[in-house]
Amino acid sequence: MSHEHPNQFALLGQRRFAPFFWTQFLGAANDNVFKFAFTLMVTYQLQLSWLEPKMAGLVIGALFILPYVLFSATSGQLADKHDKARLMQLVKSLEIVIMAVAAWGFYATNVPALLTCVFLMGLHSTLFGPVKYAYLPQQLSERELTGGNGMVEMGTFVAILLGQLLGGVLVDTPAVGPQHVAIACLVLAMLGRAAAQAIPTSPSTDPGLVINWNPITETWRNLKLAHEGLAVFRSLLGISWMWFFGAVFLSNFPAFAKEVLHGNPQVASLLLAVFSIGIGIGSLLCEVMSKRHVEIGLVPIGAIGMSVFAIDLYFASTGLPEAVPYTVNAFLALPAHWRVLADLTLLALFAGLYSVPMYALIQLRAKPTHRARIIAANNILNALFMIASSVIAGAMLSAGLSIPQIFLAVGIANAVVAAYIFLIVPEYLLRFVAFVLTRLVYRFRIVHDERLPTTGPAVLVCNHVSFVDAVLLMAASPRPIRFLMDHQIFKTPVLGWLFKLAKAIPIATQKTNPATYEAAFAAARAVLDDGEMVCIFPEGGLTRDGTLQPFKGGVMKLLEGRPEVPVIPMALGNLWGSFFSRVEGGKAMTKPLRRGVWSPVSLTVGPPAVAAGVSPEGLQLSVQGLLAGAH
Repeated sequence: MSHEHPNQFALLGQRRFAPFFWTQFLGAANDNVFKFAFTLMVTYQLQLSWLEPKMAGLVIGALFILPYVLFSATSGQLADKHDKARLMQLVKSLEIVIMAVAAWGFYATNVPALLTCVFLMGLHSTLFGPVKYAYLPQQLSERELTGGNGMVEMGTFVAILLGQLLGGVLVDTPAVGPQHVAIACLVLAMLGRAAAQAIPTSPSTDPGLVINWNPITETWRNLKLAHEGLAVFRSLLGISWMWFFGAVFLSNFPAFAKEVLHGNPQVASLLLAVFSIGIGIGSLLCEVMSKRHVEIGLVPIGAIGMSVFAIDLYFASTGLPEAVPYTVNAFLALPAHWRVLADLTLLALFAGLYSVPMYALIQLRAKPTHRARIIAANNILNALFMIASSVIAGAMLSAGLSIPQIFLAVGIANAVVAAYIFLIVPEYLLRFVAFVLTRLVYRFRIVHDERLPTTGPAVLVCNHVSFVDAVLLMAASPRPIRFLMDHQIFKTPVLGWLFKLAKAIPIATQKTNPATYEAAFAAARAVLDDGEMVCIFPEGGLTRDGTLQPFKGGVMKLLEGRPEVPVIPMALGNLWGSFFSRVEGGKAMTKPLRRGVWSPVSLTVGPPAVAAGVSPEGLQLSVQGLLAGAH
C-alpha cells in the first residue's frame, strides 16, 4: 500500500478518528454489559410474577428501541445545529448519570429503576447515532469513508460481543454479581466520557436551524427529506432490511442454541461470537475490496451471500442428533455443527459487505446540512423494521414454525427484497457488473483517480476502444456518470439493456438523425445543470484500428454557455484486441477470450481544464499524451 493512503487501521493513530472510535466503542460495550446482565438477572436469578423470564429479553429489547422511534428526529436536528464534538461530550456525561442510577438499581435489586435505565440508555444511543454518522464525513475524505465506516461497524460488533460476554460473566458471580455489573457500567461510562473529551471540534453544518420539538411531525419531515434523494432513501430501506434480517437471527440465538442445537448457554454465546466476528470481517473486507472508494457494487454480492447461507443454515440445522445439553467442547466435537457455524459466519460476513457501502453512500450523497437528520430517518426506519421483525418472527413461532424454518423464510425473503432493490436502483446492479469486470475479467489499474471530482458538474472525454469502455469508467468513478452513446449500441443484447439501465443518452450523427442529435445534447446539458457528470467519446465511434481517431466538435456543443465546467481528459489503455474491442477487419465479441482472462487494463485521468479554454484538437492531444504515458 502506498504511504499517502495507509490502510484503515492507520486511522486509529489519528486524533480526528481515534477518540471518536473509542467513545463509540465504549458506549456500545456499556449498553451491552448493562442490557445483557440485566436480562440474565431477570431470566435466571429473580422470580418476578409481572415479568416472566421468556418475555424479559423482548421487553428489555423493546424499551431500548423505543427512544429511537420517539426521539431520533429531534437528535438529528441537534446534530445538524450544534458542534458534534460538544454534543458527544454532553451525551457521554448523561451516560454517567444514567449508570449511577443503574448502579443503585443493581445494588437495591430495583427492577423498575433498571427498566427505566434501559429506556434512558436507549435515549443515550438515539442521541449519539446521528452525530456519529454525520461526524465521519466531516472528518474523513471520500477515499477514507468506506474504511472508516468499516472500522466503526467492526468496532461496534466487537464491543457488543465483549459487552455481552463481560455482562454474562459478571452477573453470574455468586452473591456479588449485580454489584460487579454496577461498578463495570460506571467505569465504562467514565472512560467513554474521557475519550469524548479528546474529539476535535466539528463545527455545525446548519447553525441557523430552528428546532421543531414535536417528534411526530419532525419524524414525518425527516422521512420526507430522506425521500428527496432516491438513491439515499433506497439505501436507508436497504440498511433497515439488513437490521430486520439480522434481528431475526440475533433474537433467536438463545432459543436456537437450546432447542435446535441442544447446547448450553455457552453455545448461545459461541453463536453470537461467530456472528459478530463474521460481521467484523465483512466490514473490514469492504475497504480491501472497494479499493478505497464507496463501492456499492459490493451490495449485490452481500445480498446473494446472505440468502445462500441463511437457506443453507436451514438444511444444516435440521435433523441434528438430540442429546443432553452440549458444552461448547462437546458441541464443537461434532462435524455437523461446523457447517452451522460456517453458515452463520459467512452469512454475517456478507451482511457486513452489504451494509457498509450503503452507510458510506448515504454519508457521501446526503446534503451536508441535512446529513444528521437523514441518519436520524435511517435510525427511525431501522427501529421500525426491527420491531416488525420481532413481531413477525413471534407470530411465525406461535403459528408452529420451527426456528430453522424461520431462517429459511428470511433467506428467501431476502432474495426477493434484494431483487426488488436492484431493479428499482439499477446503480447497484451496474456497479456490480463493473466490479466483476474490473476485478475478475480484467486487472484494472487507475492512475490519478483523485482527479475525478466527487461533487459538481464535469465533462469527461475519453478514447473509445471497446463496447465495455463505459462500464470500466463507471467502476473508476465514485459517483454516477451519464454517457452519451451511439444509439446503435442499445440494440446489442445484454449491453444494450445495461446501458438503458444506466440511463445512457442515445446520440446519432447530425446527418442520420438530426432530432436524436439535438435531443441528446439537450439531455446532457440538463445533467450538467443538475451538477452531475457527463461522459462523451469525441471520436464518435469505436476505433477500427486501435489508434485514436480525430475528435469531433460535439464536446464544444455540450459546453455551450458553460465556461466554468471542468473538462477532464481520460485514456483507456491496453483494451485493443480484447474480446470487447474490434480487431482489424473484424467485429467485436465474436471470438471468445482473444486475450487471456485477467489481462491488465489501465485508465489514466488527466488534469482538468476549464471549458472556456478547450478545443477538440487540444483535448485529442491531451488524450494522446495520456495514452503515450500509459504504455
